[in-house]
Parts: sequence; C-alpha cells; structure tokens
Amino acid sequence: MDPVPTEPSADVVSVDAELVSERVAALRALVERHATAPVRIVAVTKRFGPDAVQAALAAGLSDMGENYAQELAGKAAALAGTGAADAIRWHFIGHLQRNKVRTVADVVHVWQTVDSVRLGHEIAVRAPGARVLVQVNASGATSQGGVAAADVPSLVEALRAEDLRVEGLMTIGAQADADRSRVLFAEVRRLADLLELPECSMGMTDDLVPALESGSTMVRVGTALFGPRPAP
Repeated sequence: MDPVPTEPSADVVSVDAELVSERVAALRALVERHATAPVRIVAVTKRFGPDAVQAALAAGLSDMGENYAQELAGKAAALAGTGAADAIRWHFIGHLQRNKVRTVADVVHVWQTVDSVRLGHEIAVRAPGARVLVQVNASGATSQGGVAAADVPSLVEALRAEDLRVEGLMTIGAQADADRSRVLFAEVRRLADLLELPECSMGMTDDLVPALESGSTMVRVGTALFGPRPAP
C-alpha cells in the first residue's frame, strides 16, 4: 500500500506576482517549442497561499492543482466571494483518501488521481458526473500511486459504469531519469489513444520536455512558477 501523505502545516510562502508572470511566459514558450498537442498548464499551488493562486490567474492561468484536501478547501474558502473564485478550475492531483472526498467535492473540477473503483464510487456519490483521470503507475515505483497499465481498461469501464466522465490518464515520470520518463510517457500516451481518451496529464517541472514531446495535454507545474517550496 502506498504511504498516505499527511496534510501540510499552515505555514505558507508568499510569491512575487511579477516574477510568476515572467515564469508563465517562459513556460508557455517552452510548451510552444516542444508540445505535439494543445496543452493545459496546471499551476500547482501546494504549500503556497491564496496569493499564488491570484498571481497565476493574473498571469493567465485558470487551472490550479492541489495535493491535499484540507489545503484545497482552505484556499477555496479564502477565495470565495472574490472575482478569482469563479475563474479557477481546481484539479486534485494528490493521493486521495475516500473519506476526504466530501471535503472538496463541491470545488474540484477534475479529479486526476483516481486509482480504484471504490474511490471512483465515492466521487460519483459526492459529485455525480465528475470529470476524472485514471492514474497509471507506469514506473512501478511503490512510492507512487496509480494502477498498473494492464488494469487501466477495466478501471475505465468500471468508472464509466458509475457515470463518471473518464477523460484521460495521469502519470508521474521516473524520478531523475528523463530518458526513462520519456519511455513511460510514450507508453501512457499510447494507452490513452488505444482507449480513445483525449487527455494525458504528464510532466512536472523536472520532466516537462519529454512529457510534452510524448503527447502530454496537461502539465502540472509548481516549482517552475512559484519557486522552491519549504519542507513540510
């Protein structure tokens, strides 16, 4: 069983909105050079405060990724009633326990890490018709969530039976191994194509180029936009 991450502390780091804007422009240029398909940038605001969300919005990004239910709920509440709230599309991108689904069911737009029928059922109960991605453990690393590639077709079918909108696959690359990540990303893209799923959420700050060149349609970027995060 994968280790269950703990919720982070309340400490957050402020960001420089002007610097974020410059980094978004540089990231868009990188995407333009290497992407083989239209790409959505998901700004990962984990451990940063609501000001990071607002900076990303000001720089033209609307998709925000969060790893922890409690942190996401707190940011959504902090931004409620502001002009920013209606513009944000929240992506849940971390390990998700079923008992935490209800905490964020009203605000999540895309659930990127669905890796079991039981989790899918809970999402379907709390957010009928939700948009989901199936997380694939392409590397086989025990530290990563997701299901084996061989189990993806049956999980996709089961989630559809729950009336969930299965839109694609999500995976994490091989840590510190760009060549290996390229192979894994290509395998996941082929599997998505086989299943006629349009979305592939692949690539983070350290492996953006191989992900983009392998057909990623979503990249999850935090450090490259907001700088290093403090230790939890």
